[in-house]
Amino acid sequence: MRILLAVASRHHGTWEIGEVIARRLRERGHDVDQRAPEDVPTVAGHDAVVIGSAVYTAHWLPAARELADRCAEELRTRPVWTFSSGLATQPANSANSPLEVAALRERIGARAHRSFRGRLDRSVLSFTERAIIAGGRAREGDHRDMAAVTAWADEIADALAAVPPEHRSAAASRPAVGTRLR
Repeated sequence: MRILLAVASRHHGTWEIGEVIARRLRERGHDVDQRAPEDVPTVAGHDAVVIGSAVYTAHWLPAARELADRCAEELRTRPVWTFSSGLATQPANSANSPLEVAALRERIGARAHRSFRGRLDRSVLSFTERAIIAGGRAREGDHRDMAAVTAWADEIADALAAVPPEHRSAAASRPAVGTRLR
C-alpha cells in the first residue's frame, strides 16, 4: 500500500519518530511518503494516512490541524492513524493529550491515536517555549521510546494487511509530491 506520513515537527524530534514509523512500514512492504503537512495539498494517491504532530501548550501544531481540516473529506475514505509527541517528563497519555484530538479523530475518521513521550533540548527552544517548559518542570533529554514507536508501526501494518484489496484507493494513479525534511 502507498502510505502518506505527514509529520508536523518544530525541533525535529517528532519528525524522527515519523522516520521510525516510515522505516518500519517500509520493512513491512509499504511505500511511504513522509512529508511536512504544509507540503501536502491532497491525500489523493495514497491508500492510507498517518498524521503526527508535536504538542505545544496542549495543542497539535497548526500545520497538522490545518491538513486534517483541509483534507477531512478525503481522509474519511481511507484508513487513518494519528500520533502526538510532547512533554518528555509527563506520562505520555497526559502530556500528549491535545485538546482537539478527540474531535479531530472523529472528523477525519481516524482508527486510533497514539501518544509518545518526546525529546527536550532547551538550547533549541525560543524564550517563550523555555518559559512554558520551566512551568511544567520538564526534564531535559530524549525520553522517546522508539521500540514503542516501532511496535505501533507494526500495529498499523497488521491492520493494513487486513484491508481487502477492493477497499483500497487507486493510489497508483497519482504521482507523489516531493519530500521535505523537517
